[in-house]
Amino acid sequence: MKQQIDITGMTCGNCVRHVTEALAEIPGVRDVHVDLASNHAEFTVAQPIDREILARALDEAGYSLA
Repeated sequence: MKQQIDITGMTCGNCVRHVTEALAEIPGVRDVHVDLASNHAEFTVAQPIDREILARALDEAGYSLA
């Protein structure tokens, strides 16, 4: 199944890379696609990932859930 989130704080290609890496490190997350223009990420999961887990991973990378 696909899960989608909106992210704040991204300004460049390096931000996209950091967010992609942060999300990919969460167990169960794969096939991460981050779009800078829309500040949006989509990824594949077997079961939905809790928003708190996503927020923590993004926060550690320097970004936030919108």
